[in-house]
Amino acid sequence: MTTAQEERTTEDLKQLAEQAGRDLEGASALEILQWAAKTFGKRFCVTSSMEDAVVAHLAARAMPGVDVVFLDTGYHFEETIGTRDAVEAVMDVNLITLTPVQTVAEQDAEHGPKLHDRNPDLCCKLRKVQPLEEGLKDYQAWATGLRRDESPTRANTPVVGWDEKRQKVKISPIARWTQDDVDAYVTEHGVLTNPLLMDGYASVGCAPCTRRVLEGEDARAGRWAGRSKTECGLHG
Repeated sequence: MTTAQEERTTEDLKQLAEQAGRDLEGASALEILQWAAKTFGKRFCVTSSMEDAVVAHLAARAMPGVDVVFLDTGYHFEETIGTRDAVEAVMDVNLITLTPVQTVAEQDAEHGPKLHDRNPDLCCKLRKVQPLEEGLKDYQAWATGLRRDESPTRANTPVVGWDEKRQKVKISPIARWTQDDVDAYVTEHGVLTNPLLMDGYASVGCAPCTRRVLEGEDARAGRWAGRSKTECGLHG
């Protein structure tokens, strides 16, 4: 027996995403995720960098037991892995950890050590982009924690849009939120956050490519500092 979710074509999904982006622009984050849960069911997941667990918490309210996908690149801070483990322990989610095909040692053997310094785009491709594409293959829609206020490259993020590269519906339920909104939600619901956020880091990625931000810098300035690179490739 097939379900409506299974019968949707790529064109159906694209039209669905574009319409929902218009219809849900003014909806709350929880309403957006409730729509996703109702529309996609088990073909929907949340991705989390474990910078905080705000979207995972929201999604668990909309869809208890929701799949939460985490990319373990092999370069994470201990605090990030600890946040992941805590989320799995205390939230009503199904935590899925994705890993690259090669360990860091195997990648070093093939490409040389510290690829992240010499060719960060390739390192991100091998350790983030390719594992995520493989991990998302059975889903029709995925949710992210992207916010428009994080950086100029994210200023036009739709709450629901079409991920052309992966041919999936991409949901950014807190796209319209500010950092104050995130902080208020964390406080109200006691949501887990990465301890590094209290130690000068505004955006937490892989340890070799992340630094604390300086006063007046945007939240993404600590990622690949000193380079023109602003995104890892997961989001364009």
